[in-house]
Amino acid sequence: MARYLEVHPRDPQPRSIAQAVATLRDGGLIAYPTDSGYALGACLDSHDAVGRIREIRRLDAHHHYTLVCADFAQMGRLVKLDNSAFRAIKAATPGPYTFILPATAEVPRRLAHPRKKTVGVRIPDHRVVAALLREVGEPLLSSTLILPGQTEPLADGYVVKETLDKVVDVVLDDGGTGAAEPTTVVDWSGGSPEIVREGAGDPGRFA
Repeated sequence: MARYLEVHPRDPQPRSIAQAVATLRDGGLIAYPTDSGYALGACLDSHDAVGRIREIRRLDAHHHYTLVCADFAQMGRLVKLDNSAFRAIKAATPGPYTFILPATAEVPRRLAHPRKKTVGVRIPDHRVVAALLREVGEPLLSSTLILPGQTEPLADGYVVKETLDKVVDVVLDDGGTGAAEPTTVVDWSGGSPEIVREGAGDPGRFA
């Protein structure tokens, strides 16, 4: 059964965050709230995390996983940015956007797209995520928690616990309920922005 940890949405309790991070460091998989609904998260060196996420979401081998970053400097170590991408992406973060960009050598090969050598990156505008990233001290491997056959992420921590009780190790609940929109996905790997998915972030700024 998944461990269920309730956290305050604006001032998350350090003890609960530390418990979630201990699970991450042990190679575990957590479900956690973001500014665009729930996501699945694991440490970059968790060797079975990709398989577990793929099984839960029924993803194919070409799915772009996302590296969730604490700040723009951390993001800049993981992906290659030209000047135009740098300015536009920095202005849009933190926020509900995922950007697909060429991966640097710091990204484990198994986390990059097998053919394109790209990876998704994002900086959420969410205090629970910020607390997790501060405690763990590195980006998180992540994927929006959209279940097979659904188009929107799960948004209620209790529903996440009931639904994924046997397949994740920790559920963090910040009390949020209701509908959620996934991130807007912008593919910048070709040198100019291409909207792959319209979501919570305004796609017009990249038109």
